[in-house]
Amino acid sequence: MAEKRTDTTPTDGTESHDPDFPEAFLAFMRQGWRDSTLPVGPRPEVPNYAKRRAALSAAFAGETLVIPTGGEQVRANDTEYRFRPGSDFVYLTGDHAPDSVLVLRPNGSGHDAVLYMRPRSSRDNDEFFRSRHGELWVGRRHTLTEKSSELGLPTADLTELDAVLADLAPGRTRVLRGFDARVDAAVRPWDGPRAEGQPARDRELAIAVSELKLVKDEWEIAQLQDAVDATVRGFEDVARVLPADRGVSERLLEGIFALRARHDGNDVGYGSIVGAGEHATILHWVHNHGTTRPGELLLMDMGVENRHLYTADVTRVLPVGGRFTALQRRVYDVVYASQQAGIEAIRPGVKFKDVHLTCMRVLAEGLADLGLLPVSVDEAMDEKSTIYRRWTLHGFGHMLGLDVHDCANARKEVYRDGVLGEGYVLTVEPGLYFQPEDELVPEELRGIGIRIEDDVLVTATGAVNLSAGLPRSADEVESWLAEQREAGPRLPG
Repeated sequence: MAEKRTDTTPTDGTESHDPDFPEAFLAFMRQGWRDSTLPVGPRPEVPNYAKRRAALSAAFAGETLVIPTGGEQVRANDTEYRFRPGSDFVYLTGDHAPDSVLVLRPNGSGHDAVLYMRPRSSRDNDEFFRSRHGELWVGRRHTLTEKSSELGLPTADLTELDAVLADLAPGRTRVLRGFDARVDAAVRPWDGPRAEGQPARDRELAIAVSELKLVKDEWEIAQLQDAVDATVRGFEDVARVLPADRGVSERLLEGIFALRARHDGNDVGYGSIVGAGEHATILHWVHNHGTTRPGELLLMDMGVENRHLYTADVTRVLPVGGRFTALQRRVYDVVYASQQAGIEAIRPGVKFKDVHLTCMRVLAEGLADLGLLPVSVDEAMDEKSTIYRRWTLHGFGHMLGLDVHDCANARKEVYRDGVLGEGYVLTVEPGLYFQPEDELVPEELRGIGIRIEDDVLVTATGAVNLSAGLPRSADEVESWLAEQREAGPRLPG
């Protein structure tokens, strides 16, 4: 997104609240600075990025491809959110800096890749100490040479990008749109068919990158395992400060997990859901302003995003008092059986939809056993009915990777209506949710929400649960919670 500016915004990178600079101060600041170099070398994962660019190049022979990462987003007035680069851009480059743009230009046998970036502040002008992009404000940036050495990519100054974009022919250029307004405006869309609000040609580029991301290589799987392992530690941290005999704020628990995420990774992979009691029935509960209560359940859907920006996505439900009640356990066991059936169904060649139906049938059978279905299980499962969804609400899971909902631009026939392949990583997360206001369920069920979610790798022989470090069955959850409480609080380290 282009930087927010007004008619009164200074053009030298200063802010309205900055003091004026007398010439004597400016002259003093321009002298006496020692130059330094960053000790950088090629990252070990550089060949992985090169393979991905080569695959994209082969898909669009003879065409120029423009992939921006995006810029800082305004949080309030002149403050920004912490920058998180565009996932597709990271997938192809590994670069984490804002405003960069990858350009792939055809060379007859493939593509030449150039990374346009904002290099370190020059000491030849006052930018390094006056501009909001200057090093005294934001820290040392890479030089073009340093970045090229680190990422194995030719680099060029971002100031050269406008001229490059102006030279591109719309009919032979595809742009990953929606990330950089400057790029979107500079490359005129081709006057052809449109898809989902953008030129179909550009939409095809977004689809191609998403579908490349479906299969994770060994390095990506290691990153996901790293994120999951940190997430396991985060859940342990939370369990160790969760009292059995009194209430604590959902936000306290959210903050404890966030501490682990920032220490062991880059951040949380998405807004943490910490739902105590009836808040567990709200799928995207992110306010987290409630309080735990002994005797109630606590649903936590949280994931660490690791330093290479791959994220985990795990959900666990804990009995705050330490033990499930008989009714809570009965519902929990239904969800657990559903998840277990889904995991056991996963293998290459299995339809994504069939895993969904496997999980949903177990949930529908459980709802029937609870006396809630007004029709038979088969009738409830019929695609013209699906009334069981009143209490299941969502599908069984989704792809996982650089995004918590990874590969989102993949075609329906490849993703939702497609089959699973070796190297896919996806969540399995069935749930049952009985809303407090639902008069079609017994009063004692109202306000109970249970979801169990794990991150699963599809292998040649079946499925591997990457998040098996956290217990899943009711008995195991109770024993694990007791063990964590006995161990006591800890600081990351």
